[in-house]
Amino acid sequence: MAEKYVLSIDQSTQGTKALLFDGTGNLVCRADRNHRQIVSDEGWVSHDLEEIYLNTIMAVRDVIEKAGINKNDVQGLGISNQRETAAVWDRNGKPAADAVVWQCARSAGICYAIEKLGKAGIVREKTGIRLSPYFPASKFAWLLQNVSKAGELNRQGELMFGTIDTWLLYKLTGGKAYKTDYSNASRTQLFHLQTLQWDPEVCDLFGIRTDQLAEVCDSNSVFGETDFEGYLPSPIPICGVLGDSHGALFGQGCIRQGMMKATYGTGSSVMLNIGEKPVFSSRGAVTSLAWGIDGTVNYVLEGNINYTGAVISWLQRDLQLIGSARETAELAERANPEDATYIVPAFTGLGAPYWYSDAKALITGMSRLTGKKEIVKAALECIAYQIANIVDVMKEEAGIEIEELRADGGAAGNGYLMQFQSDITEMPVLTPDAEELSGIGAAYMAGLKLELYDKTIFEKLNRKQFLPVMDHAIVRQKKKGWHEAVELSVHKSEV
Repeated sequence: MAEKYVLSIDQSTQGTKALLFDGTGNLVCRADRNHRQIVSDEGWVSHDLEEIYLNTIMAVRDVIEKAGINKNDVQGLGISNQRETAAVWDRNGKPAADAVVWQCARSAGICYAIEKLGKAGIVREKTGIRLSPYFPASKFAWLLQNVSKAGELNRQGELMFGTIDTWLLYKLTGGKAYKTDYSNASRTQLFHLQTLQWDPEVCDLFGIRTDQLAEVCDSNSVFGETDFEGYLPSPIPICGVLGDSHGALFGQGCIRQGMMKATYGTGSSVMLNIGEKPVFSSRGAVTSLAWGIDGTVNYVLEGNINYTGAVISWLQRDLQLIGSARETAELAERANPEDATYIVPAFTGLGAPYWYSDAKALITGMSRLTGKKEIVKAALECIAYQIANIVDVMKEEAGIEIEELRADGGAAGNGYLMQFQSDITEMPVLTPDAEELSGIGAAYMAGLKLELYDKTIFEKLNRKQFLPVMDHAIVRQKKKGWHEAVELSVHKSEV
């Protein structure tokens, strides 16, 4: 009997991964294709949509050929994607501009203008999201106002709007699927969390009509079919779509209320499953949809951080303090434990729970004895501090007992960081024996839809546990120093 496989595409900030899973949910093979980070003189970050699509096609070919399987044995496809990146294209599938990446704050002025109109509260009340240039709504508005091609196509009614999942669905199905799922829709800042529809009033604030936006579907819908530009002998169904952090939440098995995970990528997302009813935060977390499955939605509280793994890239590429990320744990272990250096990585402002778009990055607390090891230690610890801030807010606001934090992403393999994360949150941190949780979540979603998998699939991951050992008084002292550094970062922007 022929083996059956599920294909998963994880289209992330840095590149595209194609993952191949067998009929029991084991990862069989992986192939990667990186894409350019297009950074302007103003610090604006963009991606080439055509490059991302071509890399998707090539990565799928790479993984199937590398695995040496029969193409006919691939049963279906799941997609996870970088979420808040904004894309616009025409009905022929040609980009109207480079995509505006989630990190990019170029649309801050649009948010300020809406705030001056007194409409920020309406946006937050309906979408669950604090008005911010982090989200696609203002990025779409910026493209309409500043890219002549996009503006002209919009006036002609020919412009398509979407996050990266919608772009890939449109291209992979030859323009037949103009769709998105609940997880991605809820992150656009255009979607009403309780009516589960694009909100006309909010869309109008950003110059967009609801009938211009993609159809919103359950995350385990059959979105369409693809043969990857003729590579497969016959089309396969695309039957699982999730934003990357939602994919990681699903892949981690956080399918019940009170389960929490943190994804350590270029930036980070902390998510708490709050069940089938929304909880709205007044302290910097946002409310989103985890997913929609068979007509039922789950909600999450989420906090997003702009710079976590990207801080390590900064150490390597810009400061040239390290040769690779693998060096950081060993350097941090050898650093002076009494050194009080803090790094606040507000290179593009601060995300949750602060939402200070104008905050400035800084290094503070150094002494004459502070050296490379201590700066590396501070860089790792700033990741944990940012995540701990969000965990603390969610604990208080959700009113749900949280027993543990499940961690994933590249930096989850850093032993120093995971132990410090456990210490500073004062709860167990569990890391899986697999890295690609976003892609795993999309594969699980598709495999469950195809009935290749059942709910026992969530028991496949083995996890390493880190337990808190730091004295509570020291935790309080360290957190106090961190909060003082953040205040200095915010004050610096006002000078």
